[in-house]
Amino acid sequence: GSRKTLMASIDASLKRMNLDYVDIFYSHRPDPNTPFEETMGALVDIVRQGKALYVGISNYDAEQSKEAIRILKEQNVHCLVHQASYSMLNRWTEEGLMSVLEDEGVGMVAFSPLSQGMLTDKYLNGIPNDSRAARATGFLQESAITPEVVSKIRKLNQMALERNQTLAEMALAWLLRKRVVTSVIVGARNSEQLLTNLKALDNLDFTEEELVGIDEVLKN
Repeated sequence: GSRKTLMASIDASLKRMNLDYVDIFYSHRPDPNTPFEETMGALVDIVRQGKALYVGISNYDAEQSKEAIRILKEQNVHCLVHQASYSMLNRWTEEGLMSVLEDEGVGMVAFSPLSQGMLTDKYLNGIPNDSRAARATGFLQESAITPEVVSKIRKLNQMALERNQTLAEMALAWLLRKRVVTSVIVGARNSEQLLTNLKALDNLDFTEEELVGIDEVLKN
């Protein structure tokens, strides 16, 4: 998060990509050893130098986001987006962060919207040998696929089928229905997965009954 690191990072990135500027440059996580004023000041200068059109933050909690946005605003630089891990199975952003972003006019870009593949039909009947959870290393480990989680995704899958969607489509639609969610980052392994995920856009509407039912499944 230091000025030196951020300046070196943007210069190295532009050189590698052979670009004059990027559309958006993120501070990907708050640095406990660097004052926010220094980190945000570097982002301001990166915009003023024309190396990025916009700036964003990522993995900042509600209070940290509020402070970062305030500092940027004082320098007349708008924080465009906040990139955060958010899904049906990971709802930490609902505990204050989303309210801050909505109040400040900052969009959210949700990453890991399918919880490393758990919100798909992949784990409904065990752990496939070619899945992420079957690997010895990685963010998703076999221990995360508990009977409780499998029970939840099976119930969610049934609800998705009743909506004429796959579980993945419903999970993405559930995120995109929220006004503060600007976009989601999907890690498609192939074009077929990508095209399936895009079908989520065909039905972003949920009845109140469906939303209550989803919340009941996720709470249990």
